Amino acid sequence: MKMKLKLRYCTSSLQLGILISLYSLFSACTEIEYTEIDNPAYLRVFNSLNYEVKLENRLERPPFLTMLIDPVFDEEGIPVSAAIVSDFLDQRDKYAAPFPTHSAGSTSKKNPEYPGKENVLVGPILNGFDLSSWAQVPSGKHRIVFMFRPINEIPFFSLEKRLKKDVAIDENIDLQAKEIYTLNVLQKDYMTKENGIILRQENFHKLPLSDSLVYFNMYNYSAYGFQSSLEGKDGSNTTGSLHYGILDNMNVYLSLYPTVSNDIYGGGYDSKTAIKNYDGLFISSLVRNTESNEVAAYSSFPLYRGPSSNGIKTDMIQFISLIAPGLSYAQNPYGRRDAQKGGEFALLTFHKDGVDALRQIASAYFPNMIISLHSGEYNPRSFSTVNTIEIVNGKAYLTTIQRKYAPPVYK
Repeated sequence: MKMKLKLRYCTSSLQLGILISLYSLFSACTEIEYTEIDNPAYLRVFNSLNYEVKLENRLERPPFLTMLIDPVFDEEGIPVSAAIVSDFLDQRDKYAAPFPTHSAGSTSKKNPEYPGKENVLVGPILNGFDLSSWAQVPSGKHRIVFMFRPINEIPFFSLEKRLKKDVAIDENIDLQAKEIYTLNVLQKDYMTKENGIILRQENFHKLPLSDSLVYFNMYNYSAYGFQSSLEGKDGSNTTGSLHYGILDNMNVYLSLYPTVSNDIYGGGYDSKTAIKNYDGLFISSLVRNTESNEVAAYSSFPLYRGPSSNGIKTDMIQFISLIAPGLSYAQNPYGRRDAQKGGEFALLTFHKDGVDALRQIASAYFPNMIISLHSGEYNPRSFSTVNTIEIVNGKAYLTTIQRKYAPPVYK
């Protein structure tokens, strides 16, 4: 049985906190009706078409999309409605935070993910994990269509007919009840410009994960032919190597450091300061694959380790090095500064905000995989997370999933 739920949504003018958002309710409120969904699945969608339209690829459509689930078409083959619509779906942000960050305070209609800014029912706390960044959708089989659309603020169904004919992707998906799905729209072949989707059924909520360990897994969803197409291009204005992509097969190494310096070139982050047993620790191999929707195995590292950890908080930071097979971590010829074009090395760093030196040298930099915030009587207290790192052509993306935690106690 489906029931109508009336929920009140208020546009807010102030967002306080990092993970606990308190909104001051002194602006206009509108009443929105939601339909309760029986046996929902939980869906999160990223537009990972991250190319730029320039002179050399001017015939490609700008990667600005409308998502239609179970669309209805008229006699001319033009969509006129859909069971679920996500309009203005823009290229994804490099960091998908562990809580909804786009639902208030933005004046742009551009949406960097679904549900993102959409006012829809979202997922619950499931087995201790916060699913508020996933939308509830009806389980079962669906047709999902992504349409290219103009970069403007006109809703898709209000566009001229000629602007509603450009299909990017048309697929069928099957969503199981109470399961968690992440869907990526991406380019599968750099030369032919073939686009497609990867619908990944997540399993983090089913695994026996420890609160004292931080988890991450990795995917290389780069298009076939991307890395080799960039080998001869000039990189004089590029820092870090990820701009050129990585080889189809890479080895993954993890290094952990206490936050001892903001100057990576001054010896702050090297084998002398690395936390014991975490100086270039081999983690796994990473293989490019845009066909499989299998979940990659999770690797982990301790939440509390090193001299800056006291069992309550830590400011430990993480480096992940991607190095081609045949090259060693200790004798990596490229160093952390070099932007090489062969796809043999890339560096990802995860750190505290404000460590500007790291941003200058890393191929990609992100917030720390450890979350520290006011919880209980401790301000801050550090918490482990579950993380997914996706490399798509010359960019990397981090999605962080948080656990349930105790609210702050104010004395």
